[in-house]
Amino acid sequence: MSHITPPLPPPIIGLCDEPPLRRVQRRLLQVALAAATVFATAWCYQLHVALGLTATFLAKHILVAIVAAGLRLPIRDIKT
Repeated sequence: MSHITPPLPPPIIGLCDEPPLRRVQRRLLQVALAAATVFATAWCYQLHVALGLTATFLAKHILVAIVAAGLRLPIRDIKT
């Protein structure tokens, strides 16, 4: 018989009391890094298709890391 666990509470997204200018700078940095990643991937396609595909696979992970860093979620302890 399976047991249903209660749902986990939603993650706490910290909107700490940082100055608005700091938040704007962080968002602009995220946009700049994402744009640089996309442009570097497109440039790799100019060199060779295989290199472009490899860059696409790498860019996927980089873009997810940029988004994850921007969410600033707390690290949860996974208990099994």
